[in-house]
Amino acid sequence: MRKLTGFRKLDQIDKHTLEIAQVDDEVYTNMQELADELPDHSPRYVLLSYPLTLVESAPSGRLSVPYVLLYYLPVTCNAELRMLYAGAKELMRNTAETGKVIEMAEAEDLEQIEEKLGGQQ
Repeated sequence: MRKLTGFRKLDQIDKHTLEIAQVDDEVYTNMQELADELPDHSPRYVLLSYPLTLVESAPSGRLSVPYVLLYYLPVTCNAELRMLYAGAKELMRNTAETGKVIEMAEAEDLEQIEEKLGGQQ
């Protein structure tokens, strides 16, 4: 997988205080590292800044660095967490001022992220 110029696993919601808190300070430099760190049974919000070359009807070759919110919601998480994270998704998006929210059910969905952002490898 190709290297990135900076994205991080951002936040989880504390069930007791209902605050969105940063999980750690680590900045991940490739998708595989991030995928390995995503939990199997707990949602996460990930802010992603990912450089790519745009592809339109004809390749423009223009470089873009979209800033998006990845909403990781594994199918194995419980209903309480699903509701908690779903309710805070728009708040997280507005607070982070991202242009787009991309929902993911599995860590492996990170492999198709470039296609979802409209770029080419």
